[in-house]
Amino acid sequence: MASEKVLQAKQAKVEALTEQLKNAAACVLVDYKGISVADDTKLRRDLREAGVTYMVEKNTLIRLAMHNIGYDQFDGALNGTTAIAISQNDQTVAAQILGKFAETSTTGFALKAGFVDGVAYDAAGMTALSKIPSKEVLLAQLVGSLQGPIQKLAATLQALVDKKNEEAA
Repeated sequence: MASEKVLQAKQAKVEALTEQLKNAAACVLVDYKGISVADDTKLRRDLREAGVTYMVEKNTLIRLAMHNIGYDQFDGALNGTTAIAISQNDQTVAAQILGKFAETSTTGFALKAGFVDGVAYDAAGMTALSKIPSKEVLLAQLVGSLQGPIQKLAATLQALVDKKNEEAA
């Protein structure tokens, strides 16, 4: 009877995780080996403030949930110590926070794999994704790069108008 309850609890966890992953904009799998309690607490706080769900779960349960949504390419990454970070809205924030932590970590904390908007990435892909600026920063850079030529055009046109007014006077 007890094993039946355990099985039902595990099935409920897989269903809940599957539902979270189904609606996710991004998911990152990490190897959290050797992380201290203080570092883990800070990391969890940073992720929570960014709207990212971060949890440690059994590899088998993560694997089943991933298979439920059509990702079977992560089977190789699901070994050892694994934590999962799920972002519902932002495609890069989880990878950025975890990538930055992995760069400064000396404990073996590392990105394993993940997906963004339906595209699966291995560890190298997630590391590259972690270095991409956020959507807001990219949009600000685009606006800044478009603003320069428009200002030059406006100044040139204004100079032309001023010259015509001087000639008419």
